[in-house]
Amino acid sequence: RHLVPLDGLDPVKAVPLTDAGLTPYHAIKRSLPKLVPGSTAVVIGTGGLGHVAVQLLRAMTAARVVALDVTEEKLALARAVGAHETVLSDDSAPAAVRDLTGGRGAEVVLDFVGAPPTTASAGAMAAVEGDVTIVGLGGGTLPVGFGALPYEVSVASPYWGTRAELIEVLDLARAGAVDVHVETYGLDEGPEAYERLHAGRIDGRAVILPNG
Repeated sequence: RHLVPLDGLDPVKAVPLTDAGLTPYHAIKRSLPKLVPGSTAVVIGTGGLGHVAVQLLRAMTAARVVALDVTEEKLALARAVGAHETVLSDDSAPAAVRDLTGGRGAEVVLDFVGAPPTTASAGAMAAVEGDVTIVGLGGGTLPVGFGALPYEVSVASPYWGTRAELIEVLDLARAGAVDVHVETYGLDEGPEAYERLHAGRIDGRAVILPNG
């Protein structure tokens, strides 16, 4: 009962959806009431999870999607999968997001890095009554209290998702709304894949093929 049928999906393309699809889907669902027409959603980190989050936001909401990352190559991937705007993730990113939103800030900020610099940026670019969702496991934290963040900002750190949500993610994939960018490696090339991952040179997700 724990298995979810692929029903025609390519296993190589679908296997990352159990994490890279399910985790951002679960994070986005909690903020759907705020992702209305005219709203802005920011995705910090457009790698394995983030580039899927961009697609999910486009498929599930009418929000404008702004993607942040540290290289132009990562931002190019974000634009290719549907980001409306891209911004380099540095000290000036919060000001850039506020400029894009007329000074208001983003209704939803999804941080798929979770390192101290990005959690600080996430709090600085959130709108009043916005959601800051820390998904990445980079060890960053965000102070919560009067004066630390705009009024009524909610901060959450969701983890993974449910089996029912995975079924919904696979339904979106079958409908063509989500397409994970994968790089494939043979079993003997596993160490190389980890080295590329450590260096930030994986485009999307790495998939190890036992018979590759």
